[in-house]
Amino acid sequence: MKLLSIKNTILSFLAVAGSTIAWLLGGWNSALQALVIFMALDLVSGLAVALVFKKSTKTETGAAESNACFKGIIRKVAILIAVIFAVQLDQMMGSAQLCRTAVIFFFLGNEGLSIVENLGLMGVPMPQAVINALEVLRNKENK
Repeated sequence: MKLLSIKNTILSFLAVAGSTIAWLLGGWNSALQALVIFMALDLVSGLAVALVFKKSTKTETGAAESNACFKGIIRKVAILIAVIFAVQLDQMMGSAQLCRTAVIFFFLGNEGLSIVENLGLMGVPMPQAVINALEVLRNKENK
C-alpha cells in the first residue's frame, strides 16, 4: 500500500510539473512538438557524431567531451527559455502567439540545419530541398 502511495505522489508531481512547463511554453501544439523533437534529434545526432564517428566540430579532437555535451544541453534549455520569454511578450502585447511562433520557427530552422550538418558529418546525404526549406524557415522569422 505504501509503494502505491509513493508511486501516486511521484506521478502527481510529474503531472503538475509537466502541466506547468507546457503552460509556461504557451501550450502544447505541433510547432512546439516539432521543436522538442528537433532538439532531441540534434542532441542524439551530435552525440553519434562525437561518440561513433569522432568528427564533432565542437571539440578539438572530434571526440565526445562532457563539457561540450553539457554546453549543448544548456543551449537546449536556453532555447526553451527564449520560447517562454516570447510567450510573455505575446501576453504583454496581446498578440496571438506571434512572438512565440517566430521564436519557435527560428529555432526549428537552426536545429534542423544542425541535424543536417550532423548527418553530413556521418556521411548521410541530404536533399538540397530540405536544406533550402530549413534556411527559408529560419530566415523567414529572422526578418
